[in-house]
Amino acid sequence: MDNSDLIGSNSSEEEAFRHILALHYKRYPLMEVPDIYKLIHQASMGSEHAVQDLDVTRAFLEREVNELADGPEEPLEDIISADGRMARIHLRPYIASNASLENLFQAFVRTANEFEGSTMRLKRYRSYAERLAGDCSFAFSRTEIRAFFDQMEAQGFPAVHHSASYAAAYQPAYRVVLHEFLEYP
Repeated sequence: MDNSDLIGSNSSEEEAFRHILALHYKRYPLMEVPDIYKLIHQASMGSEHAVQDLDVTRAFLEREVNELADGPEEPLEDIISADGRMARIHLRPYIASNASLENLFQAFVRTANEFEGSTMRLKRYRSYAERLAGDCSFAFSRTEIRAFFDQMEAQGFPAVHHSASYAAAYQPAYRVVLHEFLEYP
């Protein structure tokens, strides 16, 4: 995905984020409300929940890479925030490009440690998703989005897993990082 498509100088935050949501829904038509929430959570909060212990985090990444099965075609990077800073780095194309796993690990850790998540941004992104659902762009309604997000807000906006249908169909394998922290060769 070309970043310029998302954050042109005339684009509003809402237009940019609705574009991100529409692209994801087109690529992943089995997305459910928890998958929309996960995308919005990652775009707003980063990967703060994912790094508790560096050794465990590194071992988990290495194991995941070693056990990667074939999956759908996907870009190396998906920008997921309207400002173009937060990205999902897909492991299959990243590894296939011979990029450094250590660089990805360091970018992931830096993102977890340095990015300040924003529940205000999460709530704005939620409203954009609700409006997009109101335009009949999703297979689920604005009411379903609102109900799920209200439940998550009552729990303090926790991180969640992808829906079972999304996980089975797309076998997601990525790390959420601030784009500027990732060094490319």
